Amino acid sequence: MRKHVRVWPGRPYPLGATWDGQGVNFALFSGHAQRVELCLFNAKGTRETARVRLPEYTAEVWHGYLPDARPGQVYAYRVWGVHDPARGHRFNHHKLLLDPYARELVGAVDWGDSLFGYRFHARVPDLSLSTRDNARRMPKCRVVESDFDWGDDAPPRHAWHDTVIYEAHVRGLTKLHPDVPAKQRGTVAGLAHPAVIDHLLGLGVTAIELLPVHAFLQDRHLVDKGLANYWGYNTMAFFAPEPRYLATGRLDEFRAFVKAYHEAGLEVILDVVYNHTAEGNQLGPTLSFRGIDNHAYYRLVPGNERYYMDFTGCGNAFNLHHPRVLQLVMDSLRYWVEEMHVDGFRFDLATTLAREADGAFDHHGGFLDAIRQDPVLSHVKLIAEPWDVGDGGYRLGGFPPDWAEWNDRYRTTARRFWRGDDGQVADLATRLTGSSDVFETHGRRPWASVNFVTAHDGFTLADLVAYERKHNQANGEDNRDGTDHNDSWNCGVEGPTDDPEIQRLRLKQRRNLLATLMLSQGLPMLLAGDEFGRTQVGNNNAYCQDNETGWVDWSAIDEAEAGFLEFVRGVIRLRHDHIVFHRNRFFHAQWITGTHIQDIVWLQPDGSEMTKAEWEDESLHALGFLIRGEAGEYHLTETGEPQPDDSFLVILNAAEKPVPWHLPPLSVGSGWQRLMDTDTDDGLGSGETYDDGDVYDVQPQSFVLLVRSP
Repeated sequence: MRKHVRVWPGRPYPLGATWDGQGVNFALFSGHAQRVELCLFNAKGTRETARVRLPEYTAEVWHGYLPDARPGQVYAYRVWGVHDPARGHRFNHHKLLLDPYARELVGAVDWGDSLFGYRFHARVPDLSLSTRDNARRMPKCRVVESDFDWGDDAPPRHAWHDTVIYEAHVRGLTKLHPDVPAKQRGTVAGLAHPAVIDHLLGLGVTAIELLPVHAFLQDRHLVDKGLANYWGYNTMAFFAPEPRYLATGRLDEFRAFVKAYHEAGLEVILDVVYNHTAEGNQLGPTLSFRGIDNHAYYRLVPGNERYYMDFTGCGNAFNLHHPRVLQLVMDSLRYWVEEMHVDGFRFDLATTLAREADGAFDHHGGFLDAIRQDPVLSHVKLIAEPWDVGDGGYRLGGFPPDWAEWNDRYRTTARRFWRGDDGQVADLATRLTGSSDVFETHGRRPWASVNFVTAHDGFTLADLVAYERKHNQANGEDNRDGTDHNDSWNCGVEGPTDDPEIQRLRLKQRRNLLATLMLSQGLPMLLAGDEFGRTQVGNNNAYCQDNETGWVDWSAIDEAEAGFLEFVRGVIRLRHDHIVFHRNRFFHAQWITGTHIQDIVWLQPDGSEMTKAEWEDESLHALGFLIRGEAGEYHLTETGEPQPDDSFLVILNAAEKPVPWHLPPLSVGSGWQRLMDTDTDDGLGSGETYDDGDVYDVQPQSFVLLVRSP
């Protein structure tokens, strides 16, 4: 039996359910609704206890105040209005709807035909109207209060050029971690375990970038096949964490995780998906936005508003041109910074967010301009995935000057060079020095280029050197999903092998790629598990593999992988210790004032400078360059002090034969000391020294680093 509920007019702001210490204000935007009902449930969300009509409608916001409601109250909405898909309206009061501003969710989607706003088996389904109630199959929202004790928490605020990112999945990173308690594995509590934090600190990374943590939908077609939406790029609620990621079920667990990372000096960056929602195209379910105000929340096809514009390949595009939708996204971002203390965001398919009303990308689009002037968001790290699948969607280098961008050109060139492809040397030189051809505009710095050789989407590092073809049969799509353009090399055998020479070559290639990544100008990103040979057994699209395929296997750290892990730690430490490898300025082979020294010199094996003919020689597979430590005179500390450094000779040989390299003379210091040679057993140097003019035999497929101290 439903209870009587007192309801007062309340306020239209803030949106969502807000506890003020005495009662709860409910406010929901819908510009086209005719009526909004607030449904209250028991603590588990299994039984409706009351239903009240929101009494007021102000500035397109429906609102009411419940003086007897308290934190913990479970609720959802029913919205009444016109069902006219041809004009973009898909109201259906038979469908329970999530609050777009919900902070916590209770329960999960239980798939069934009642979740769709139309009669599932009608001749033209989406034009029909379903009268089946979906409440028992829907998650619900919970009212929360913010009383977490942050103490003296402060963001580390690592400078961009000092940043090293570790891309990880909340569930996958700790699900198999032997030191994390079983109940915490696969949750943010697991991420906060000292064993995980110690590993990240030992690596030398400065930030963890988490795949989506916003509550997301388990797609019906995956559930039917016994698979899962593992990655989470299908958001249902932009304020609520994914319930499965909370071991306790409460928000404070996420806050405690962030606080623990800040105490360790680590930043937390979230991968966020504001370009589309989980409701899909016109045949998708009605879960929230579609039933609240479809015409406002989504970009509809002009003149045929039954259909959705789709720049994402996911069925719809969120309509950031509507002021209330833009407000929701901005409020969500600020919430995660101000209430959850996160340090930045990586925006999935960010081009969609910057498309204007005509569908064209605009680097001064409303969303980008709103962020740039926002007093909160303009001071956190902002990273764009600078493409989508729509026309003109590839926009690398096109984002505002205070953003960084995923640089897929770096990934492609590094892979192709070390695979031994012709014609890669000239482009590699540009990628190694920060991709100035792409990013050196509007005062941008080398850190604008987020360099990576692997990411969650594609092969892991170990698979990159062990497979030339994708092996995605477990995804249930007959191996049709995932890219066929991997730019990988299996070193002679597809998949696992007992051949010691192939194993040695694969290990060396992994060293080559990681050394290249960490000693390039720009902002490096390391994929979780690549530091000790994580494999997905050739699956390059593990989006649906919430199992051992997608999880990080910590037991893989055997003797060989422990050595590789030490190599990765050493390379990252080298990067941190030497400013010449993470400069805040681009190299331009310029003369250092008052000297006869250039900041960087590109060399041939005989010690002479590269000429135009060599740069254009597509058969060239080796590249060497000299970085002068004196260039640090132009890299100042915050207090204006110059940062001179050692000088380094870097040699990359992707050829199948050795290259005798003449070590150049310098006017400072004496002798060259070897710090790294990926052809050695551990990949590192043991301090051997060489004189000017000596010939160093750079072995096939090897990366060599020598240092000259002043």
